[in-house]
Amino acid sequence: MMDTLWFLILDGLRHVKGALDLVFSPLHVLGPCVSIGVIAVLTAAAAKLLTKKIKTRRYRELEKEFYYWFNIKQEALKLKDADPENAKALGKTIDKATLNKAYYDYFFEGLLNNLLTMYIPIVSMLGYVNATYRPEALEAMFGRPYLFILHWVNGRQYEIGAVFWFVFCVFMFYVISFFAGVLYKRFAGGQTEKTGGSHTGTAEAETANGAGKDLKSVPEIESLT
Repeated sequence: MMDTLWFLILDGLRHVKGALDLVFSPLHVLGPCVSIGVIAVLTAAAAKLLTKKIKTRRYRELEKEFYYWFNIKQEALKLKDADPENAKALGKTIDKATLNKAYYDYFFEGLLNNLLTMYIPIVSMLGYVNATYRPEALEAMFGRPYLFILHWVNGRQYEIGAVFWFVFCVFMFYVISFFAGVLYKRFAGGQTEKTGGSHTGTAEAETANGAGKDLKSVPEIESLT
């Protein structure tokens, strides 16, 4: 039974590899660096999209719970002017008990979620690149067993293979995406400040009122207000 299942899995993997070869083989005319770079960027983009769009129900619940208690803790600490001792004690109690539990549950659930949506797809495609562009295959397809030679500052030369290039391209994709996101937020934030100053003030007031209502719904904090 297990042998049959294993052969079915291997056969399925061969079909998947054949389909990927059919999709990416036209890129070979551009050279191995471009081919692997495109595969890496598409893989990273797909993993990033899956990570953003696919969230388990438990992950969303834990995320909501964590930020709920985190915001309560922050608001409780702001009450130190009215009642410093009780506010400080309440903040420590939340931090050591409920908030810590919510944080660790949220962290580990996020790790499992990312394992399915990011790590497994990237590692799977890394295995595909390693099998398809191994040194023997590179030499047969492009006439050399490496992608290019890196000349280092000490005069040494390093032959760059497919696995290293794939990992480097994936890493650079995430680095560029991070800085692009930061620049976009700054630009979008600047535009919002210029066009929606009055609306922002109204929204902040409504948020503050909402936070006050949340605090009053927690019995321990009512005594501090």
